[in-house]
Amino acid sequence: MRVAIVGGTGDFGLALVARLVEAGDEVVVGSRDATRALEKAREVGAAAGATNEDALGDAELVVLATRADAALATAEALADAIGATPVLSVASELRSTESRSLAERTQELVRAPVVAGLHSLAAGKLARGRPEEDAFVCGDDEAAKALALELASKLVDGRVLDAGPLANARALEGMTAVIVNLNRRYKGHAGIHVTGLP
Repeated sequence: MRVAIVGGTGDFGLALVARLVEAGDEVVVGSRDATRALEKAREVGAAAGATNEDALGDAELVVLATRADAALATAEALADAIGATPVLSVASELRSTESRSLAERTQELVRAPVVAGLHSLAAGKLARGRPEEDAFVCGDDEAAKALALELASKLVDGRVLDAGPLANARALEGMTAVIVNLNRRYKGHAGIHVTGLP
């Protein structure tokens, strides 16, 4: 799969890049700083590094991996360059007062189908390898969701689960805050593994 990681030099973005390169995908690291993107791409063996806009190229899937506070502005700025290429939104606002998820608000800014997922995965664990936990993806466009589920399958040793429509991104994004609080309280590295499914 050809994947562009927008915000690919951040902790989570770079961990994604490393796992996808390991899986044999053609990955381009995007950043506001082309030089930094190229340096990080070389570190992990990615196909290329470029500005976020230039990274999009002929990608089959765009992963919006910027910090939550930059996600909407970045999506809006890149809307024309993204075009119809499906977008996977992975950011979570830990203290949001919004009734809609970041992914839903991103969908209003781009014409491409937006799916959401990977919110329960921690950058630190992902950087070290494929965690023994499940990953969740939700969205309204079945083809885009299938691409995101395929990508997710390369990141975890658990299952990848279709979590339903894009509206469920509200719950998925909220899981990040729960996991962060659990890790702080218990000084651990919590992840999610769903039981009772066939």
